[in-house]
Amino acid sequence: MNQIFLSPDESRLRAGWRLLIQTVALLSLGVCLSIPIVILLFFLVPSLIFSTDQLTPEVILLSAIAETFAITLSIFLARRFLDKQSIESLGLKLGNQALFDVLAGIGITFVQMGFIYVLMLSLGWLTFQDFAWEFDSIKVVITSTLTFFVIFILVGWNEELLSRGYHLQTIASGFNLFWGVVISSIIFGWLHLGNPDANWIAVAGIFFAGIFLAYGYIRTKQLWLPIGLHIGWNFFEGVVFGFPVSGLDIYALTRIEVTGPELWTGGAFGPEAGLIVLPSLIVGAWLIYWFTRNRLEE
Repeated sequence: MNQIFLSPDESRLRAGWRLLIQTVALLSLGVCLSIPIVILLFFLVPSLIFSTDQLTPEVILLSAIAETFAITLSIFLARRFLDKQSIESLGLKLGNQALFDVLAGIGITFVQMGFIYVLMLSLGWLTFQDFAWEFDSIKVVITSTLTFFVIFILVGWNEELLSRGYHLQTIASGFNLFWGVVISSIIFGWLHLGNPDANWIAVAGIFFAGIFLAYGYIRTKQLWLPIGLHIGWNFFEGVVFGFPVSGLDIYALTRIEVTGPELWTGGAFGPEAGLIVLPSLIVGAWLIYWFTRNRLEE
């Protein structure tokens, strides 16, 4: 029984059991937090629940807040009682470098998304229509932009803490870093299969995006750079350049129409589901290497 449940060289459960228990805790916390939020919305603003066109920013924000509590608490408890380590040891060391890494990640993804936009525009696969402020009030533009920026901060924290944090590092502790990166990226892609217009090509694109984000962790041994990359990727992809974000149509400052071949553009799911994402990831990986070229090994 010890060989099945316990690590041979550590006084803790094997990696697979730790992952399983953390997942059960995450799902349980998610249900407990989601039920009161749904009830509250049903009684206070039922139109937010029964919107027929798309998810509203309010629902997405509340969902992101609930996920933040569930993911953070489940991983904190797992690290404390199963891994017998601190949550900070996943790569959450605070300091000036942490802020610099987050900002650098956001900047890198601006270049990546700008690259995709310019390339698709030059190939005739994209048509610019107008800007949001041409028909929305400044108040609506500012409020919507800030709301989605907050949402993507939460999403970046949640998905990186879970995927490049607990999943990657726990699997690596049971196998090795290579399999930690590959398996965690497969899970990362699979978790997006429920998004609107998702297919297995989209999952493959998200898998490669997971490899890219893991590279940011490997180069820094911290999660701050991947968190910045994740925040910037979603924000610039959707809000700034107007693409769908993993199948979600959100408020966009730039209104565009994508007409190119879906195999390349990703269609309704967004660039992650198209081959166009691959050269962008290569550009981003080079920028990560350049940014971290003088980083001392810890």
